[in-house]
Amino acid sequence: MPQGFLYSAVEAAIKKPGRLDLALIYSERPSQSAAVFTTNSVKAWPVILTQERAAQGRLQAVVANSGNANACTGPIGREHAARMTELVAQGLGLDPELIGVCSTGVIGRPMPIERIEAVAPALVQGLSPDGADRVARAIMTTDTRPKKVELTLDLEGTPAKLLGLAKGSGMIHPNMATMLVFLMTDAQVTATALKGALQDALPTSFHAITVDGDTSTNDSVILMANGAAGGPEIHGVFTPAGRTFSAAVEQVCRELAQMLVADAEGGTKAVTIRVKGAQTEMEADMVALSVALSPLCKTAFFGGDPNWGRIICAVGYSGARIEPDEVDIFFDDQAVCLNGAAVGGGAVAAAEEVMRRPSFTVTIDLKQGQAEKSFTTSDLSYDYVKINAEYTT
Repeated sequence: MPQGFLYSAVEAAIKKPGRLDLALIYSERPSQSAAVFTTNSVKAWPVILTQERAAQGRLQAVVANSGNANACTGPIGREHAARMTELVAQGLGLDPELIGVCSTGVIGRPMPIERIEAVAPALVQGLSPDGADRVARAIMTTDTRPKKVELTLDLEGTPAKLLGLAKGSGMIHPNMATMLVFLMTDAQVTATALKGALQDALPTSFHAITVDGDTSTNDSVILMANGAAGGPEIHGVFTPAGRTFSAAVEQVCRELAQMLVADAEGGTKAVTIRVKGAQTEMEADMVALSVALSPLCKTAFFGGDPNWGRIICAVGYSGARIEPDEVDIFFDDQAVCLNGAAVGGGAVAAAEEVMRRPSFTVTIDLKQGQAEKSFTTSDLSYDYVKINAEYTT
């Protein structure tokens, strides 16, 4: 685990009793930080407050809860978000401006701040270097399992650690999704370099996944570096250590993103939509996302039906420039459509075998250029409807 970070989680019964739902991450040393947040115009109060504080490039602690989003709660919501950081600041002896706050859960319900006040002392007292797994569980909502990735880095002979914790299962879509992601490292990295590494990691990780096309009010990704491992100070990607660190952040983010899709609400399969041969990267992106979001394609993935007609239909309305008679479609290595027409023989049966796997790739070759793009999506099952039909209850 990264040196100098402590973790804690307790039960506050924010939505209902019987589970961990309030978490704290604390760096014993002053730390540099970077963060990215939802692009939704409707932002939760924790997002608004933490955006303001993260702009300074220094966050030393983050308090997070599940069960209540503290979004669309009126002016009192900002007071509650600030109060959560004040409670932690009092226990840690920190300036509240050094503490971020994140929330996830039901929108539009006032935060039961009195329940958080009651357990705040225990939250601070419970800090431990071994508490990361409890934090990963405390931030879960409809997730079925916690999500954690650990990585060891060699920074020009100095070993350093990078830890990533995440939650997310539904409302997953680029820019960003209903997720909280916390990344901690004991490497020495400037706030500017952290920001660059995080921005570079997004296109292949959290901006390359979708579950249902919804973007939430609370999405937050926070990266903190406290320098406890020593070694070279990283100012950017223009040194070997900088390139190693940036690649490590991308790897951890990418692995966490895949975990989010694999744990999609009601999901049974993770499907990568790979588009190649597009005229531009933007058009490759348009086609991949069109297929990844199509309810008809996603239900076919769930049913194991290699109905490539649904896929080429989604390609056609994506807005990208295509020649229908040149499109090829594969399920893993099995072709089902070549030059816009069905492949005969045992292609369908072979594709059905591919679709029984928990993960597979749909490759769409437009044969119009050299640009490529991939998105990972989930299937759409009966359980997705059930989970979201009963979410607030």
